[in-house]
Amino acid sequence: MFKSEGSNGQDDKSEEYREALSLENTLWANTFVAAGSVTGIVIYTGKETRSVMNTRESRYKFGLVDSELNFLTKVCFVLMCFLAFLILLAKGFSEYWMLDYFRFVLLLSSIIPISLRVNLDAAKILFAYNINNDEEIEGTVTRNSTIPEELGRVQFILSDKTGTLT
Repeated sequence: MFKSEGSNGQDDKSEEYREALSLENTLWANTFVAAGSVTGIVIYTGKETRSVMNTRESRYKFGLVDSELNFLTKVCFVLMCFLAFLILLAKGFSEYWMLDYFRFVLLLSSIIPISLRVNLDAAKILFAYNINNDEEIEGTVTRNSTIPEELGRVQFILSDKTGTLT
């Protein structure tokens, strides 16, 4: 409600102006006013607001290379356990056969290359750094670690008139 003051400083009731709250006089989050000034109040409506519901924690994307690597690691683990059992059969069971089995598993553990996972993650970090600092594509920001492998699998690039890539 707006009131205009008269010439003597008294409130002039005849020029009282009221306007209901509607979409025409509502400013949403992150809104910029091009001209003039704005006086208003901020009302907290809880976690069910549009801006809060659209924000979420960044999540780790699981790429196709990670899935393939996990599958191959599981196959190698099963193969390692099977080979350790075959070696135990060839040696023969003794009083400490369980200890011998774990000894063979430990000897065959080099079948699973743990350094491959470390090297893959280090390569993703290096590729993301190179994409961020490439002078030909300034302003590029990699927001997840699977960008390099996803770019390597692109077959078609679709773009609308604003330049948004799909």
